[in-house]
Amino acid sequence: MSFVVGRDLRKRFVTRERVGLFKSRAKVVDALNGVNISIDRGRLLSLVGPNGAGKTTLVRIFATLLLPDEGEAYVGGLDVVGDADRVRRLVGLMLYPDKGFFGRLSGLENLIYYGMLYGLGRREAHRRAEELLKLVDLWEARHRPFEEYSMGMKARLGLAKALINNPEFLLLDEPTVGIDPVGARKVRELIRGLKREGMTILFTSHNLYEVEELSDEVALIVGGRIVARGPPDALKQKLGFEPVAVVRAVCGGEERTLSKNGDGKALAALVREAVEAGCEVLEAYVREPPLEEAVVKTLGGS
Repeated sequence: MSFVVGRDLRKRFVTRERVGLFKSRAKVVDALNGVNISIDRGRLLSLVGPNGAGKTTLVRIFATLLLPDEGEAYVGGLDVVGDADRVRRLVGLMLYPDKGFFGRLSGLENLIYYGMLYGLGRREAHRRAEELLKLVDLWEARHRPFEEYSMGMKARLGLAKALINNPEFLLLDEPTVGIDPVGARKVRELIRGLKREGMTILFTSHNLYEVEELSDEVALIVGGRIVARGPPDALKQKLGFEPVAVVRAVCGGEERTLSKNGDGKALAALVREAVEAGCEVLEAYVREPPLEEAVVKTLGGS
């Protein structure tokens, strides 16, 4: 059985929309509309989709911050509704890179505070905080006030906070949003390391480069439904995007580019075709379509 399971999850919200200068009316939004999801232990699943697709709602349900209107969700065999307290001991959550900290407290003091909230004694919370500050490369800044941290440093401290209770399931909702490229790379390296150590991770991001780089599987969620799922390469093929074999050659003094859908076999056939035609091959490679291109076109972008 998978470590994380969601069956037919549904969640509705009632909002108000303006219909005139002084009038508004209730509007029901189906944030989740029958989501089925599973993650095996030690795997990283990424949720991708447009704003309002239901990604954060799903994360909050598994974190026990929201109750589903219908359906069931389990972490390690525990019901997120009926066993919420026990589920929280298994889960680490990072919702916003720079939220939930006290600005005038140091990074070390913030982590000690959260460790004690999780029931650790002060000495154990201090030990765990120091261990995590070394892990996320903030040891030298451990005594600096949080308000002086850069966005990248805040994100790494947010990841440390999510790990303070030594969770088995890590929920990361856009952990690199608003961070500079160097800071985002450091966060990705940390996530990659946690994955190597066997952490089970649910990850959301609008940065499809990092999704493709980190994920074991990707689930595309649209309108509260998961419409496609699979490893990044398999998902691209499922969405109708295949690798393209490309050969650049000089034929009769003229440079030409030959291409066809396919991988290594298609490339070998193109090279053979060019050589048999008396062409000089200058370059041969397989171009992989980026996941971003496949997702954007599937969602109707240009």
